[in-house]
Amino acid sequence: MNVTYDFRFEDGRQVEFRVTDQPARVTGKVPAWVKLEHCRCSNCPLKRESSPECPAALEILPVVEAFQAEDAYQKVDVRVTDDRRDYHKQTALEEALRSLLGLKMATSGCPVLAELKSMAVHHLPFASSDEFIMRSVSHYLLEQYFVKRNHGEPDWELKGLVERNQRLQLVNQALWQRIHSVCKGDSNLKALLNFFSMASSVSFSLESQLRKLEAKMKGE
Repeated sequence: MNVTYDFRFEDGRQVEFRVTDQPARVTGKVPAWVKLEHCRCSNCPLKRESSPECPAALEILPVVEAFQAEDAYQKVDVRVTDDRRDYHKQTALEEALRSLLGLKMATSGCPVLAELKSMAVHHLPFASSDEFIMRSVSHYLLEQYFVKRNHGEPDWELKGLVERNQRLQLVNQALWQRIHSVCKGDSNLKALLNFFSMASSVSFSLESQLRKLEAKMKGE
């Protein structure tokens, strides 16, 4: 996987980030909020001795540092390039950051967020709430088909999907707490809150979200 996010601001600034399937490595001293024990997730399975830094925090560190003082609602021109195609959108910074942060978190090496890694391989930039729900459910059902094909017991009721997103919510919430103290602007915070609310929709209102999608597919 090789995805590039190119941000161009109205004042002429340009910032670029490249995301691969290889987790970030520690290079020099890192801020205190990146340390594993700082606002540690309640469901974190890692040991401080083998992983002194939080993998997800380490992965999003460059993005947080680049945009921590930026206004979330300023317009940016964003081009996303992967191995197959280009995406382009003029949008608010927070929407673009939500998309980038979600991808970086899924590929960070965090054992909880790793459940999203297979979805990250087919990354869809700037996904709406409906697209997020459809992709999450479709991907999960495909996983269950493979379980059945390999003589396992599939979960057609999506109970495992809800449980997965409840685990992810704990990570999202802890990451929000981590960067709250370092963001002078509100771009990173709003991006994480937006990402958090989309994950919450799978956990708390999946049935209502599916009913909405069903109605749209029927043209109602």
